[in-house]
Amino acid sequence: MKKIEWGIISLTLFLTSCSSDDATPKDTTSTLNLTFSGLEDLGPNYRYEGWVLVDGAPVSTGVFSVNANGILSQSNFEVPTDALEMATKFILTIEPNPDPDSNPSAQKYLAGDFNQDSAAVSTDVAPAVGDFSMVSGDFFLRTPTDEAEGDPNNGNDQNGVWFGQPGTPPTASLNLPDLPEGWIYEGWVVGDSGPLSTGRFSNGAMMDENAGLASSFGGTEKLGPMLPGEDFFNNVPAGETFPLDIRGRTVVITVEPDPDNSPTPFALKPLAATAGTDTAPSFYAFNLNLGSFPMGTATR
Repeated sequence: MKKIEWGIISLTLFLTSCSSDDATPKDTTSTLNLTFSGLEDLGPNYRYEGWVLVDGAPVSTGVFSVNANGILSQSNFEVPTDALEMATKFILTIEPNPDPDSNPSAQKYLAGDFNQDSAAVSTDVAPAVGDFSMVSGDFFLRTPTDEAEGDPNNGNDQNGVWFGQPGTPPTASLNLPDLPEGWIYEGWVVGDSGPLSTGRFSNGAMMDENAGLASSFGGTEKLGPMLPGEDFFNNVPAGETFPLDIRGRTVVITVEPDPDNSPTPFALKPLAATAGTDTAPSFYAFNLNLGSFPMGTATR
C-alpha cells in the first residue's frame, strides 16, 4: 500500500515538473512600429535604418526603403524585448546599400526620446541633423564674376544669385546652425528644366565648393565675393538657356547628406523664396520652410 502511494506521489511530481518545463517562455522579441511622413525615396544605393539607444549603445531595429509616394517598405520590426524596454531614444540614419558597416552612419537624420511607449521623432533632437526653427537669411542678384575692373554695373546682374546682402564688399547674412558630420548645405535655383545647384557649403560666410571650379562663371579669374553663390553664364545644362535670368525664380537652401544620395535637392529645405525683379543693391529675405521636414513616431 505504501509503495502504491509513493508511486502516485512520484508520478504527480513528475507531471508537475513536466508542466513547468513545457510552459510557454517569455517572448524574446517585441514589435517596434514606425510611422513617418515626409521621408523621400533614397534610390537603390541607400536605405533608412532605425536604431534604439540602450545604455548609450545603438541597437539596430531594421532597414527599410521609401517609395515615391513616401510609403515605407516595412513599418513593423521585431526587436529584442530587453533592448526595446530599456531604450531611451530612437534614431533614424541613412545607410549605404549594401552596407559594409554594422554601426550607424554619420548621417543621423531624425531622433526622438522615448516617453513611456513612444518617441516623437524629428530633426531637432540630438544627435539628429539639427534645429532649424530659427534659420534666416538673404540673397541678391548680381554677376560679380564678369564685372569690369572698377565697374560693377555690367547690365546683366539678373543672371547671378549670391547669399547675403550686397555692398562693397557684400556681407554674409545666412543664419544657419552648424551641421554635424554627414551633412552639408547646398544652394539651388529652379531653372526651366529643374533645379540647378549654386554649390555646396558649410559656412555661409565663405565661398562654396564651386569657387575656383564653377564652370558657369562669367570670368576665369573672378570667383565672386566671399559668399556662397553662382553666376549662370557658361556650360549650359540640357533644357536650360544661359545666361539664366534669376528674376521670378525660386531660390532654395537645402541640407544634403554628405556623401549625397542624389544630384537633386534633398527633402530638407529650411529656406526658400522667390526672387524679385530688382537686382543689387536690392536684396530679398528667405522664408522659413520647415513644412518640408519629415517627422514621425516610434512606438514600442
